[in-house]
Amino acid sequence: MSTYVWNPTAEYIDNANVLRLARRHGVESIDELRARSTADIEWYWDAVVADLEVPFATPYRGVLDSSNGLEFPDWFPGGTFNVVDACITRWLADGADQTAVVHESEDGTVRTFTYAELAEQVAHAATGLTALGIGPGDAVGIYLPMIPEAVVACYAIAGIGAILVPLFSGFAAPAIASRLNDAEVKAVIVADGTVRRGRTVPMANELVAALEHCPTVEAVVMVDNLGSGHTAEVPGAKSVSWQTLVDPAQEKWVFAAFPAMQTMLLGYTSGTTGKPKGAVHTHAGFTLKVASEVAYSFDVGRDGVFCWITDMGWIMGPLAAFGTHANGAALVLYEGSPDVPDDYRLWDLVARQRITMLGVSPTLVRALKSADLAEITSRDLSSVHTLGSTGEPWDPSSYDWLARDVFDSRVPIINFSGGTEVGGSFLAPYPVEPIPSCSLGGPSLGMDVDVVDDAGRPLRGEIGELVCRQPWPAMTRGVWKDKERYLEAYWSAFPGMWCHGDYALVDSEGQWFIMGRSDDVMNIAGKRLAPAEVESVLAMHASVAEAAAIGVPDPKKGETVWAFWVPRAGAETTGVSDELRTLVAKGVGKPFAPSKVWQVTALPKTRSAKIMRRAVKAAALGTDPGDLSSAENPDAVDAIRGVVHNADQV
Repeated sequence: MSTYVWNPTAEYIDNANVLRLARRHGVESIDELRARSTADIEWYWDAVVADLEVPFATPYRGVLDSSNGLEFPDWFPGGTFNVVDACITRWLADGADQTAVVHESEDGTVRTFTYAELAEQVAHAATGLTALGIGPGDAVGIYLPMIPEAVVACYAIAGIGAILVPLFSGFAAPAIASRLNDAEVKAVIVADGTVRRGRTVPMANELVAALEHCPTVEAVVMVDNLGSGHTAEVPGAKSVSWQTLVDPAQEKWVFAAFPAMQTMLLGYTSGTTGKPKGAVHTHAGFTLKVASEVAYSFDVGRDGVFCWITDMGWIMGPLAAFGTHANGAALVLYEGSPDVPDDYRLWDLVARQRITMLGVSPTLVRALKSADLAEITSRDLSSVHTLGSTGEPWDPSSYDWLARDVFDSRVPIINFSGGTEVGGSFLAPYPVEPIPSCSLGGPSLGMDVDVVDDAGRPLRGEIGELVCRQPWPAMTRGVWKDKERYLEAYWSAFPGMWCHGDYALVDSEGQWFIMGRSDDVMNIAGKRLAPAEVESVLAMHASVAEAAAIGVPDPKKGETVWAFWVPRAGAETTGVSDELRTLVAKGVGKPFAPSKVWQVTALPKTRSAKIMRRAVKAAALGTDPGDLSSAENPDAVDAIRGVVHNADQV
């Protein structure tokens, strides 16, 4: 039997946005709503438009045209739409003075924008972009940290019909250049830099180096985030300041509507091998999906304050911005590391900004567990209504620490899973249903997902491939300018089904769990084993801060498990590796006990705190780790390689 960490109270059931939608249509439960939302996807998405009052300038003549096949659906044909109207303009009549954006930097500086101020900045920025020659269909990159200018830029670019290309703020020049060239970007908005862990990150320098190899870029807009006065002069490109772009002396741009399925955003996957893929997202499709996520999964309304610890270069950045503002709520941006100057910074942020929905990664929670619990709970965290999580599987000890110890089981953890190409989630629990530890609940509304075996047959109680049988509005329209790569990546494994590349499990109680990327899952003597199953056991040891498990070739078993662990500060380390091997044997099974256990100083992680298992495996085997441009700490790869190599020499 599952251990249920969350049981909804009458307050949640009476007031939840998702049950408001259900009751409007005579639906009594979340299970019934899930079933109806996939039995008739056109009914569901039309109901979402009506429930969230998402404005279309021209009404659509139908919800879905799938005459070109499941791979290429046309949503809301005939409809026209503008994201600025949907996310900003419609709130001005009675909410102009309501907070739209709050920004807090690592040094404690706070800036706040109302909806009226955001609307004015966006309108001026749109005029400034058109003055630079940017128009509908032109791609514009943003290489910015989590600052208000990033939000303004997103809306201004999309609002004039140009294509938004967000770039991770930690990318180096080669990674920037590859994405700018693939998208044929015409202009880039960049910050002179940002501060992370007290260190200056010179972003403008990286962009200048990248632009030596980007012939399509004609203009650069510089945000003076650090007060450096950097001008980013690039031969052949016009350089202007952010202040010039948003000059209030300019006319305010009047936003026109565009076809609902016109391209609005290119979200690049991190790409561990090969060229990163540009997922194609549309004006109405992406906006409607993320609006529904924020409203129904995270239960945010106009009085909500939404904060996700992320980067605008990952899909969670645009999801947070567009989804929050499509619901008329306030967005909190945190620029920097959430554990600086100490492990209580995140909790201080929550208390200070009265955050109602806090999004974190399991890796971040594991890092914060070493802090004094009494110090954490002494903060006023009473504003929190829901917690969000994505990016990787949880371990039970970290999940339960956050849910039970920090929040006393009074708020749900909405652990959801999807991807850049999905434009939101495949799986998510809802605040109105009981939630067991680490569970993803079930299919997100409108998402006809399943778990199947290698022959495409439904599978329960065993690990299988996560697939989706019907389209959804935010489904990528393809891989940018590469139709065949799109079809090969997502539609070739099983006829008529999107295959996402995740392994999942539906247990005997109908609870869904993501077990990891299918190419991360180990095959031990013919039995599939997800890294998370081993890692969650390793994390139970008092000396372990975090851990990773990989499969390596073995002549007898096909693969054997190797485990890597990072000690907690000040923890005893003598004999721990042997203890961990025993712990896995007891917790998972003797056949799955790691044949080798390595103590390391760090594990390579993305800036969004995902452990890069494929990089760990490459380091251990001495092979090419592939694209490390998204790594927060790429030096960890060399450190692991050194530990393994030196041990082999003994």
